[in-house]
Formats: sequence, C-alpha cells, structure tokens
Amino acid sequence: MTQQILIVGAGILGLSHAYAAAKRGLKVRVFERTSTPLGASVRNFGQALVTGQPPGVMLDLARASRAIWGEWAKHAGFGLKRNGSFLFARTEAEEHLLEAFCLGRAQAHGYRAELLRGRDLRGLYDGQFSHHRAALHGLDDQQVYSREAIPALINYLHRALGVEFHFSTLVREVEPGCVHTTAGRFKGSQVIVCSGHDYQTLLAEPLARLNPRICRLQMLRVRPQVDLKLQHALLTGLSCVHYGAFADLPQAAAVQAEILRDSPHLDRHGIHLLISPTPYGELIIGDSHDYSSDPSPFNGEQVDNWLLQLCEETLDCRVQVVERWQGVYGAKGASPFTWLEVAPGLNAALMHTGVGMSVGPAMAESNIARLLGEK
Repeated sequence: MTQQILIVGAGILGLSHAYAAAKRGLKVRVFERTSTPLGASVRNFGQALVTGQPPGVMLDLARASRAIWGEWAKHAGFGLKRNGSFLFARTEAEEHLLEAFCLGRAQAHGYRAELLRGRDLRGLYDGQFSHHRAALHGLDDQQVYSREAIPALINYLHRALGVEFHFSTLVREVEPGCVHTTAGRFKGSQVIVCSGHDYQTLLAEPLARLNPRICRLQMLRVRPQVDLKLQHALLTGLSCVHYGAFADLPQAAAVQAEILRDSPHLDRHGIHLLISPTPYGELIIGDSHDYSSDPSPFNGEQVDNWLLQLCEETLDCRVQVVERWQGVYGAKGASPFTWLEVAPGLNAALMHTGVGMSVGPAMAESNIARLLGEK
C-alpha cells in the first residue's frame, strides 16, 4: 500500500515537503486553516537568495533550492526572474566589504558574483544607480511574485502530482500518523507539521523547549514616480550585517560601526532595505525586525518613513505608497532551521529565519529523504 503523508501548512515549507514526497510516488494531503496561504510565504519579498547565504549547509541548500525553483516555474507556469540581484554599496566601508567578499570568500566558495563600478555601474538601468559607489551582482539570486507563485505551485502539485489540499481546515490536534481537523480525522504513515510561526496550536510543549520567537516586519508596496522597468531584486550595504555571507568578514565591523554612528535608529529597529519588483511596475519594499513571543499588531509610522527614505535614496526617485502590511516569521537563536522528531510518525519542520524561500525547497528534500531512510 502507498504511504500517505499528512502535512499541516501550505506555506513554502509545507508545499516543499509535499513536492518532495509526491514526486517519490507517495500520497500526500495538505491541510491549511485559511482559504489560501496568508503567512510568511505570501507576505515576503519572493527573493530566493543564494549570494547572501553563508558558506556551508545554508549555501548548499540555497543552490539546490535554486534548481528546484527552476523546475517548479517550468511546470507550474509562474514567473521566475533568474537574472540575479544587485546589492549597492553606498559608502566606502560598504564598498571595501563587497570587494573583500569578491576577492576572498566568493572565490573560495564558488559564489557567482561580480562587482560593478565605474562604467559598468553607470550603464546599469541607464545610469539610474550611478550615485552609488559599487554594485554587487549576485548572479544566482532569483525572485518570484509570491502572491501568484504560491497559488500556481499549489495548482501544479494538485494537478500533476495528485496532492490533495484541504483549505479552510483547522488542524486541532496531531498524533503519530493522525491529524484531527475541523473536516474530520485523517490517518497516514507520517505527519509533518509546517505551521510557520504558530507555536501554540500544535505541539506546543516540544516547540516551547526550542524557545522560539516571532519576528514581525513592516513592509510596503509602492509605485515609483519614474518608470524604472526594474527587473532585479535590490539590496543595500545595510544587508551586509544581516546576511551570513558577509556579516562575519573583518570588513563588516566598519560597516556596523558606521551604521551605529550615523544611523543608530536603523540598527535599533533592524532595518535594512530590500526591494522586489512586481510584474505590474510596483515594488515591494521593507523591512524592519521586531522580535517577541507575541508580535504587536501596531506599526510605527516612523519605521515606514525610514524605509521609504532609504528606498527613495537607493532608487534616486520618489515613490507612492500603495499598500502596507506586516510580514511575520518564526525566529530562534543561531539555528536557522529545525527538523523536530516528536515521535515515530510525527515530525515538525521549522524555519527560524526569513530565508524559507531561499533554502526551504532543498531542506524539505533532505527531510523527506531522511524520513524514508534514503540517507
């Protein structure tokens, strides 16, 4: 008899585990409490970054996930920008850090990245970004419009791989090989809980031992007053103290000191600028980072103003706000993810950073292989 996998959660982790199991011929059911995914996977930037990941397991997962995203886009039919990202150096310290990365770590670990300066920088988008000192082009970085890509992926999993989805279905309780839901009781050989930042509804006691936190982000959708025709994800040197590919390099200390000296409010609120173009000429921008056990529902207008200021300085044009919302994801200590074996037939997969889109597909592949005894 074919094994049946029961997955709680239809965010990127739940869908990644569903894909990894279904492509192996397993029967898969996915349960989601809302009528469509509304968590981190659709609130985020849609950036699947390879360049920012630190050497080791995270870089390996990001590279493997890149290939999986390519397969998904091909078969599910959603747009996938594979032309990379640009990380702009605004100061001398940021430029030195990016230069050190390219000359050292990038070569040692095979990052596909190039540093644009001078004529190359001035030629980027007809000189729109020539007010920066340099731009790191991360050639392997990808971007999707999550609001369309996630539903398209769900449709593909159902249509082509036979995954059964139960939306608007709350899972009240889980036990080895069984889930109790508002639509009834379902049995399978394995249960995988991928419930994102919800640490209280299911498996509350074992999850509490991980001392998890929730990260709340302020995010906006804006329309630039100049038709940029932007086709790349954008970051600034502020991200260098947040992403592991750069943050532990000796030159990062000068960037961090510069932020603390000139813009301590950015450090205090965990602000570093990310920009993702949508297919409709708008830009998703953010973000800030506020960590707690219960995220506040209240946004600070000043934080949004700082983000908008950074955005306009980076783009060298004014923008108009179209939409505001809160992003959210689970967070915890130094470990980027956890595969929690609660009992035989009952497991949980958790991300503790905001890079689920970047590494989640390959992480799920590894988890399913382990579950089936493949390695």
